[in-house]
Amino acid sequence: MAEPGEQAAPLPVDTESAPSAAAWYLIFVLTLAYTVSFIDRQVLNLLVAPLKADFGLSDTRLSLLQGLAFTTAYILFSPLFGRLADTGSRRRLLIGGIGLWSLGTGLCGLARGYWQLFFARAAVGGAEASLTPAAWSIIADSFPTRMIPRAFSIFLMGPYIGGGLALIFGGLLLEAAQGWDLGAVPYLGALQPWQVVFLVAGLPGFAILLLMLRIREPARKLAAQDSGQRMPFAQVWRTFAERRDFYGNFYAGMASLVIVLYAFPAWMPAMLMRRFGASAATVGVQYGVAVLVTGSIGVLAGPVIAGWLQRRGRIDALMRVPFFAALALIPISLALAFAPSYEFAMVVATLASFTYSLPQALASSGLQMATPNRMRGISSSVYVFVASVMGLGAAPTIVALLTDHVFADERSVGLSLSVTCAVAAGVSAFFVGRALKGYRRVLALQ
Repeated sequence: MAEPGEQAAPLPVDTESAPSAAAWYLIFVLTLAYTVSFIDRQVLNLLVAPLKADFGLSDTRLSLLQGLAFTTAYILFSPLFGRLADTGSRRRLLIGGIGLWSLGTGLCGLARGYWQLFFARAAVGGAEASLTPAAWSIIADSFPTRMIPRAFSIFLMGPYIGGGLALIFGGLLLEAAQGWDLGAVPYLGALQPWQVVFLVAGLPGFAILLLMLRIREPARKLAAQDSGQRMPFAQVWRTFAERRDFYGNFYAGMASLVIVLYAFPAWMPAMLMRRFGASAATVGVQYGVAVLVTGSIGVLAGPVIAGWLQRRGRIDALMRVPFFAALALIPISLALAFAPSYEFAMVVATLASFTYSLPQALASSGLQMATPNRMRGISSSVYVFVASVMGLGAAPTIVALLTDHVFADERSVGLSLSVTCAVAAGVSAFFVGRALKGYRRVLALQ
């Protein structure tokens, strides 16, 4: 193993050896980190009602906390962290990012006004931008090629575990905190229950830092056309341009699919509470369990399905599964608009969670396999950039704007969610379908 920051000696593209214990420990810690990041990111979704009450917010202003505040910083820092992942120590980048976003989550709990919370959310977003480019690059260098989709599927369980835990324990903690008497506790006595939820959510990240200290920087695996030296920006952009039939359609298609991935968790709890009168604790536990279980099963099932297709000669299986998942999400999303009961809506949400999670590990793996090593960080950060603009930034606000200004009834949030996700899934299927040919061409060059 190379020391952090050292130039590692080139390795063959794939030794086909079994992953080491250090590689599995890496996946374990990174999955924990990704889980915690999504707890910190999505716990706000269950705090819609108390935040609206305390700050007098409309759905649109609230959606800016869910989307714009987080996403603006996430987008601004993604290219920087992508470049650092390609040129420096990915381990140090991960340690710094985890510490900063955990601190930012705690600051959300200390916010006394809308703009304080807005900028604390921005701090969380900026720091979390370090995780994807560094983690994707370091995972691809730690596992043999045949194992990369499986490794990514484990890592990408993090959002579903984290999103589920944020709903489950966020709802239970919010309900419990309403009965706590913290008046005698210095600093905490004046806090609202939603602030306590944020403070507790920020604590696990600091424990992850201790586990990260045992991670070592792996050597970078280089393909035949890689030089092992830092890739100049001109060559990076030339590669993007030469392979635009893949990269352009891939980024557009997956960014559209991410709208569905973020819109459902952002507004499904509010839909269930507003339309069917469910409590935050009930929705948190039931929808949280659904997201955790079906999301995790979906992301693990993706490589199994892709492997089955590859054994039958489909070399583009890593892109073909996302295409069919996008098609399936169209009728699933439309069904939400006609939900006659809480139970029916939960079934739709569960199907959506499985389906939009199914292609995530495959898309990440396909992007890494189609990209030279020394630009994997930047290609991942571009993915993060476009996915963040559409998913984190646009998805919650599109739904809120439809609710506030088109349907003009907060009980219609389910209809807004249905229309947004059905259209986004259709756009995704169009572009991912176009990316298939480019992906096959790029694989032939590797």
